[in-house]
Amino acid sequence: MFIFEARRIIIVICGALLNAISLNFFLIGANVYASGFTGAAQLVSSVFNDFLNIGVSTGILLLLFNVPVAILGWFKVGKGFTVYSVISVLFTSVFLEFIPIIGFSEDIILNAVFGGVIAGTGVGMTLKVGASTGGMDIVAMVLSRMKDRPIGTYFLALNAVIIALAGILYEPENALYTLLTLYVTTRVIDAIHTRHEKVTAMIITHKADELQREIHKTMVRGITILPAKGAYTKSDKSMMYLVVTRYELYDLERIINEVDPNAFTNIVQTTGIFGFFRKD
Repeated sequence: MFIFEARRIIIVICGALLNAISLNFFLIGANVYASGFTGAAQLVSSVFNDFLNIGVSTGILLLLFNVPVAILGWFKVGKGFTVYSVISVLFTSVFLEFIPIIGFSEDIILNAVFGGVIAGTGVGMTLKVGASTGGMDIVAMVLSRMKDRPIGTYFLALNAVIIALAGILYEPENALYTLLTLYVTTRVIDAIHTRHEKVTAMIITHKADELQREIHKTMVRGITILPAKGAYTKSDKSMMYLVVTRYELYDLERIINEVDPNAFTNIVQTTGIFGFFRKD
């Protein structure tokens, strides 16, 4: 348990460092914007600095934007998920304050692409260990717990506002370069972490009752348990069938490793579901 949590915290901090490097080394200097709350904080900081002559850093704004979302996540999602999200946001803000803004290239395309690759790597690493970078990830989890609606719509809406304002307030090309960064970021996240919002887990185990109890201590998900038999050993087993969100994969893996390390688990993509998603 301690090793899992220590590893998760280290990876979350590394992801925060990569996000800060992406912004301060590539995106901020080129007026190209990241996705989600990070891009919103970056855009507001640019507006304050360029139009109002008020120096407000991206890191401070990112922290402020995430305060109400973190409070919402604490009560609606869960303390564990929210704590790791706060750690990610806090370290990202700290790194943004201490890492200098350096322009490695005058080529805005290079900045957009490399900024997107590094940001996508940081976000993908964080998601892969069951944490998040805060902001829209917490909003996604809240909506997922309340109603089974496509989360991509909300990401698209926020990013569309960022892209539009980038084109209106600065050069129209900035909107296109921002779109390029968002595309690259998404593709890298997809390569590191599952692109599907929901996945189906099929677990073959001798300890179905113990696994069911531990899973329900962590997440509110319905589980169907079917009888199964080993083809070679002819031993009686159980197959647990459940659908989880991508954010819960890390916790599911941890629970299986703790309760039944010999269990066989198959994770497959879920393109759609019908019926009530939360629990039986």
